[in-house]
Amino acid sequence: MSKLDFNRRGLLRAGGALSVFGAAGPFVMQLAAAGVASAQTPSAYKALVCLYLYGGNDGHNTVLATDADSWGRYFATRNAGFDPIALMPVGTPPVPAGSISPVTGRVSVPISPEFWGGVLPITPSTPQPIPAGTNATTRTFALHPFMAPMQSLFNQGRLAIVANIGPMIQPITKAQYLAGTVPVPQSLFSHFDQQGAWQGGTLQASRVGWGGAMADLVLGANGANSVFTAIAPSGGSQPGGLSLYLAGQTARRYSISTGRVPADVIQAVQARALFKAPGGPGVLSGLIQNTGSTSAFANDYAPIVTRSINAAGLVNAAVAQGAAAQIPSAPNYVNPFTGYSIGNPVAQQLEAVARQVAAAGSLGLSRQVFFITLPAFDTHANQNSGQPDLLGQVAQGLAYFDSVLSNIGGVDYRGAVTTFTMSDFGRTFSINGSGTDHGWGSHAFVMGGAVKGGNIYGQYPTLGIDLGGFTNPDMAGNNLVPTTSVDQYAATLGTWFGVSPGDLATIFPNLQFFAPSTLGFL
Repeated sequence: MSKLDFNRRGLLRAGGALSVFGAAGPFVMQLAAAGVASAQTPSAYKALVCLYLYGGNDGHNTVLATDADSWGRYFATRNAGFDPIALMPVGTPPVPAGSISPVTGRVSVPISPEFWGGVLPITPSTPQPIPAGTNATTRTFALHPFMAPMQSLFNQGRLAIVANIGPMIQPITKAQYLAGTVPVPQSLFSHFDQQGAWQGGTLQASRVGWGGAMADLVLGANGANSVFTAIAPSGGSQPGGLSLYLAGQTARRYSISTGRVPADVIQAVQARALFKAPGGPGVLSGLIQNTGSTSAFANDYAPIVTRSINAAGLVNAAVAQGAAAQIPSAPNYVNPFTGYSIGNPVAQQLEAVARQVAAAGSLGLSRQVFFITLPAFDTHANQNSGQPDLLGQVAQGLAYFDSVLSNIGGVDYRGAVTTFTMSDFGRTFSINGSGTDHGWGSHAFVMGGAVKGGNIYGQYPTLGIDLGGFTNPDMAGNNLVPTTSVDQYAATLGTWFGVSPGDLATIFPNLQFFAPSTLGFL
């Protein structure tokens, strides 16, 4: 049978993850009444929350080195093109729209760095080493001006930065990369392939994501309700994007709505009336759950629908009571360019995660993994009007989540939940006119009460392209060569989650080539 030749039962199994409200593979769905589960305490519960920035976030304009040497090369390179993307130095006041910036000599408009003011300074608790090619006595750093909530989290010690991270098969230098003497991940600058490298870890071509692999290990501990182990609010994907992270050998992604009402079909089945007919919900329920049909397809599919409806009823009941029901709604986000108040998809997804965290005790869950997403980071053009708004949504959403977790039913859950970012890849150091192109290394964030925050982990690289006698040991052409691997990043998170060294070695076979195998942020 060819890979595209599905038999009837295979098709049903593949479709199980799409059924009705939230669903998982039919072989891992174990449902039980909510009252059977005993309540869990934060000390017995842990959750990993991945925030995936689809498209490839520009790390160079997210976490910046501001010492004079680094900033000079950064500003000279990015203050170019017909719509320059170089941010303003620390302490630069915003320039009113229509006025000329004394820094750039250009007219300030709302969609321009001149209008936003200077980058936001941060001071790592451990001074960063000075890498080769950087002529500075001390390195200083800052965040994008739209990330003030994350500046506050960093200063409070609950947010850490992991510098120059990317998928690698084994450690590699610029010289080795240019010479082709060390293997690198397939299709290094391809969205789809690098999404696979980040979400699947070493096993890039695998159908298993490392979040799903970790979920496989804890299904037994989660008992009868293990179907709720790997959760993706709003599906956990984007049009054209790969969603591999939560896929396990046994664990399957369970999709939930970010709203507070069930999905339409579930709502109709559980309603008092349908089309104004009191008996309507019962008729619909009987039709879609009937296993006595003359259709073999319908008879196979009906149990899957039934389990999906039961699972939805169970989780809906759990989040509608107690502390879960008291989770405050995600605040709206004010678009900095239009002034309109809109829903923040990051905060909305994190609100749904918070409700699941609050309900975990009643469902008898001790470990969960979550996958939330934000698209549109592929800023080949118009980066000034795209990335700042997206980073603002990320910052507001993370600050909201941190605040909510600080008090769930009177208990601080921040130490039990670790949130981290991933993206397809970094972007080029040079501007292409109004944006940037696909790169390799970039920077990531980790947030939580267990995180040793207020610090930058890994080596922040030397900045600048090879030009005029300057040679950058960390940048091949326009792209950073990573110095920290995704495997090290994921293994650190997995160790905190409770994954054993042996299981980490299985999930990440290439972890053996990297020392240390885990980083110090948890």
